[in-house]
Amino acid sequence: MQLIQSHSSLSTQTTMANSLMNNKIHTKMAILSLILLLYPLVTNSYKPDYNLAINCGSSTTTTALDNRIWVGDQKTTVDDDNSNLFTFIEPKPKSKPNTDIPYTSARVSLSNFTYSFSTITTSPVFIRLHFYPTFYQNFEPSNAKFSVEVNNNLSLLKNFNPLLWIRDEEEIMTKEYCIQINPNENFLNITFIPNKINQSNVYYAFVNGIEVVSMPQFLYYSAPDYHFNHLTLNSNEYLIPSDSALEMVYGVNVGQMQVPTNKDTGMFRNWEADSHYLEIEYPLSLSSDFGERVNYSLNTNPNYTAPEDVYRTSRSYGMDSTEDYNVTWNFEVDSTFTYMVRLHFCEFDYHIKNEGDRVFQIFIDDILAERKADVISWSGARLVPVHKDYAVTMYSPKGSSQIVRVNLTIKLQRVPENINTKYRDVILNGIEIFKISDTKNNLAGPNPKFVTKKKTPKSIVLSPPLIVVIIVSGLLLAVVVGITVSWRMRRFHDATEDNLSRTKKERSSSLPPHLCRYFTIAEIRAATNNFDDVFIIGVGGFGNVYKGCIDGSTLVAIKRLKSGSQQGANEFMNEIELLSQLRHIHLVSLVGYCNDDTEMILVYEFMQHGTLCEYLYGSNNQPLPWKQRLEILLGAARGLHYLHAEVKHKIIHRDVKSTNILLDEKWLAKVSDFGLSKVGPTGISTTHVSTMVKGSLGYLDPEYYMFQRLTLKSDVYSFGVVLLEVLCARPPLIRDLDKNTASLVCWFKKCYDEGVPIEQIVDPFIRDSITGECLKCYCKLALSCLHDDGTQRPTMSQVVGDLEFALQLVVSEEGSEFGKAQKEGRYMKGPQFSQFMSDEESDLHFVRSHTYKESTLSAWPSSQEHPFSEIPNPRPRSYSCQNLKVYI
Repeated sequence: MQLIQSHSSLSTQTTMANSLMNNKIHTKMAILSLILLLYPLVTNSYKPDYNLAINCGSSTTTTALDNRIWVGDQKTTVDDDNSNLFTFIEPKPKSKPNTDIPYTSARVSLSNFTYSFSTITTSPVFIRLHFYPTFYQNFEPSNAKFSVEVNNNLSLLKNFNPLLWIRDEEEIMTKEYCIQINPNENFLNITFIPNKINQSNVYYAFVNGIEVVSMPQFLYYSAPDYHFNHLTLNSNEYLIPSDSALEMVYGVNVGQMQVPTNKDTGMFRNWEADSHYLEIEYPLSLSSDFGERVNYSLNTNPNYTAPEDVYRTSRSYGMDSTEDYNVTWNFEVDSTFTYMVRLHFCEFDYHIKNEGDRVFQIFIDDILAERKADVISWSGARLVPVHKDYAVTMYSPKGSSQIVRVNLTIKLQRVPENINTKYRDVILNGIEIFKISDTKNNLAGPNPKFVTKKKTPKSIVLSPPLIVVIIVSGLLLAVVVGITVSWRMRRFHDATEDNLSRTKKERSSSLPPHLCRYFTIAEIRAATNNFDDVFIIGVGGFGNVYKGCIDGSTLVAIKRLKSGSQQGANEFMNEIELLSQLRHIHLVSLVGYCNDDTEMILVYEFMQHGTLCEYLYGSNNQPLPWKQRLEILLGAARGLHYLHAEVKHKIIHRDVKSTNILLDEKWLAKVSDFGLSKVGPTGISTTHVSTMVKGSLGYLDPEYYMFQRLTLKSDVYSFGVVLLEVLCARPPLIRDLDKNTASLVCWFKKCYDEGVPIEQIVDPFIRDSITGECLKCYCKLALSCLHDDGTQRPTMSQVVGDLEFALQLVVSEEGSEFGKAQKEGRYMKGPQFSQFMSDEESDLHFVRSHTYKESTLSAWPSSQEHPFSEIPNPRPRSYSCQNLKVYI
């Protein structure tokens, strides 16, 4: 069953549906279309001939916050006899502006339904499908799995689950397409098809809003005399066929600022800010003098091609920059498809007036697209916008034909020095990426492989018959789920319960053997020579860690829980559940576990070089050089980024510190100790997890400590403390120092505020190895991670990018004048901390939290009290690597 027509009886009900629609809504639609066409938008430079916005699931016509009119669909598209069709109207949260129309209602169904649009006389058109994945009574967002087809011959989506596409703190998503309407048909049918029911799930389809808006004929489709370069095929004869469909995968305003739909040129396109896709946020974000207007008089671009705000912002090196690096954007796309990449340019800098003033190179998917890109040469003058189109085919890895998510990169690069240009700089104003339908008339690709959000249910108004259906279904589902959950919990707890003396054969491991091996206590005793003290390699709050050997030759680290520790038992369970499902090059692998004869033991891969902490202070190990420290930090950051963004459910480590960053025989960094880790926020509107404070003193996020609100940014704060440890080679807390210097974070921030000399900040062992530029980049990153407001801290993805850039600086400095000076014993001494940070100072203001309030009041101690003043040899330090865990 469906909204307008049954999938099995399409031809029979099409006439009825069209008749119903024509009789009831033609007059209403005509009036509405006239109103929409006359609706004033000062930025409009194109007036769509057809402009319809449907608020799915609603019975009324409503005006959204941007003053656009949305038409209810209940009386125009619903078959009243359809018993499987559900309408749910969700209350609009007062604090959520993004749940404005059309996200306050939804059309939900267990069977096929179709929206029909007749008398469409213009082509092509934009189709936008809006989705707000949340609980619609007992309809869980994870069970929304469906396909979408147009006119029964074009596949837009297959096995689509909107929840899997939600990114970062967003709650809603939009899919946007360009479709050619057959002139012989003049109608458009959009059909939603739920997946078939399997043994454990009842799938459904839903949609919150649909837009159909006409567009200029040759805005994206190729005019008869227009061809552009297909980079993959090395051909300049490519065009987009008129019978193709397009998916607008990305529309990006380069230069940080979003351009919303009501600021578009009449077609309601949304232009995202580019910061999410920029690999390293080092390029300058530039804005033109907003007193100047973009000049369309030369007709290089029609004035509806992109909003003026897109052409008046850009990214650039900056005229005075001396570094060479790629300005790179990364976009995730589906393999096996061809894409049109449109790049928008407009020279608004008053320095750039003539051809040759700014020449640069462009790479798309690492293919050289432009050897000498010159915007003035393309546009003819300053302030004249222009765009360039390119086609690129994305292939699956290793020649596979399977569609997977791959990375499409856009890179801008300075031209080689043998090419003449007045300014060795780059510029880009906007990016659009379109997927082109394949030979099977298909645009559908796979879902992302991880769930980013879930949503807590809200109250919905339901009809009485539906309530009965839901109650019965809910009871049956609850019984099945209850039995399953009870069985699985009993099975796992039986395997880890204290005082059990069953043998390995009697015990069934709760984890698949290929993920996590079960060891008997006899095997563990043999591996450690009956827990001989000579094999102890570490001691922590959990218990002792032993070096062991299994299977005759494989070295492992064996962590033994202290007997009778209930807190340790919880950590034991937590670590097994998490680590058995995680595999990443920068995470310590769990080999197996043992739960026998009152013993709880975890077995890990052996890390030859121990902890990062041991090479910073507290031991006689040779200290690490600066480059190697950056490589270790980058590896740990990648491991944390994997936990935050690349697993099915986001994971907050909750105990990030230098003793939990381990080093293997090749000095590869791996994050360890997941006993305190917690699954991150799962609600779509949820930004934190409310929980008791657990972690290590000196590393705790102030927001988490004060308000018991744990977020992904809590790990970022802790990693910021590690950044300071690595730079300064001192623990986060030294209790016997005065209150102004006991906390590493407060001491470092005070140094920044007061312009303390560099030699009193940096570990003397590496002080000669760091240039001012690298130190500036690194300190900016550390301070941003330590921002008291968690929302102002970077993501781990951004941390990875900044560390990659800092490492690039080190690599580029090798062999430079600095490298020669370093070998000769010449290095920079005496500058103040503030001199390295002054040009970024406006970005680095901090509000002190109450946690450290006392530490910021007293005067700076004398040089004799300073822990690092005039230290001739940085190694004779006796600080312990052990950090106190807290459980409040």
